[in-house]
Amino acid sequence: MLHIVGGLVFFYLLFRLILPLPASCPVKIAAALALLLATQQHVLARAFFGGLSSPELPRPVLIVQSLLLVSSLFLFLLVLLRDAAALLPRAARRIAGRSGERGGGGFSPGRRIFLGTCLAVIPAAYGIRGGITVPQVRATQSSLPRLPAELDGLRIAHISDLHIGPLLLQKWTEAVVDTVNGLEPDLIVVTGDIVDGLPSRRAESVAPLKKLRARHGVFACAGNHEYYSNFRAWMRAFSALDMDMLLNERRVLNIGGRQLIMAGVTDIAAARFGLPLPDRDAALDGAPEDAVRILLAHRPSDAADNAASGVDLQLSGHTHGGQILGLRRIVAEFNEGYLYGWYQVQGMRLYVGSGAGLWNGFPVRLGVPSEIAHITLRCDGV
Repeated sequence: MLHIVGGLVFFYLLFRLILPLPASCPVKIAAALALLLATQQHVLARAFFGGLSSPELPRPVLIVQSLLLVSSLFLFLLVLLRDAAALLPRAARRIAGRSGERGGGGFSPGRRIFLGTCLAVIPAAYGIRGGITVPQVRATQSSLPRLPAELDGLRIAHISDLHIGPLLLQKWTEAVVDTVNGLEPDLIVVTGDIVDGLPSRRAESVAPLKKLRARHGVFACAGNHEYYSNFRAWMRAFSALDMDMLLNERRVLNIGGRQLIMAGVTDIAAARFGLPLPDRDAALDGAPEDAVRILLAHRPSDAADNAASGVDLQLSGHTHGGQILGLRRIVAEFNEGYLYGWYQVQGMRLYVGSGAGLWNGFPVRLGVPSEIAHITLRCDGV
């Protein structure tokens, strides 16, 4: 069965671009087959290559596939916008007037397809490159009302949505680790969606994570993608990489003579696998009341409830910042309005990272760069 979005793109471009071409039947058939392959990669990945999030194909093949998929989506949008504009009387008259002035009916169908393809491929290639590049550091800071003076200036390296997988391999992970370690942070936190694929397939690519270094530890919570690829095996693997996985758990850190609570919850994707759901109360149970509480939660959507439970700072990811400027509002709607950056939620501060990597299903960023957030906490107004 055709993927609904890919099917829509395929049939629209088939009837609006390929069939009207003044070309022979074999050429049209070849073009239609190429378009079908470009738009149905999700179906092919699920059926033959191990799954949508982690198709087991060589990286160069995946990059070409991604370019074809994203280009076809952009081309679909361009044709749709052109057709919508042609329905407006003024736009239609202007188009007709310009065509008349040129005396030849404008560009030929083949020339229009060529120009449209260029306009689609160029941003697609740029966006894919932006999606798989090593993330840059974003330095930011925030004050926490209950932060004691002894913890003023505490620095946290926040990484979300690494999605280490068939596109983002060992060298990429090494570069991320080197960048994070170069910050010399007090704490490193990883807020889920660390991997795509089974531990046996990703062992080499995730191995550099063992080199992460911070003065007071490396902590992480689970994201939804950890559940898709043998959750229990990955939790064991992460522990072997010296990552302290907080699964509805907390740790009490002693820093500068003051206590700091680091807690983390699981993800609602656990419901599909009969595993423990996020339990903030369990994570904070017994935590000292006067200690600042930092909560790692992959999704930002429960921020209001977390604030009501006395959390001072929530660190999340999941949204990828919307990935493309035009999708930001849509992505925010699925995450209770939270998308990227700092939010004030009642008395709690929430930071949503744009993500360090991307999942293979849509590996493109345009106007929404990947990041490693370097957060400095302050005890007074900033």
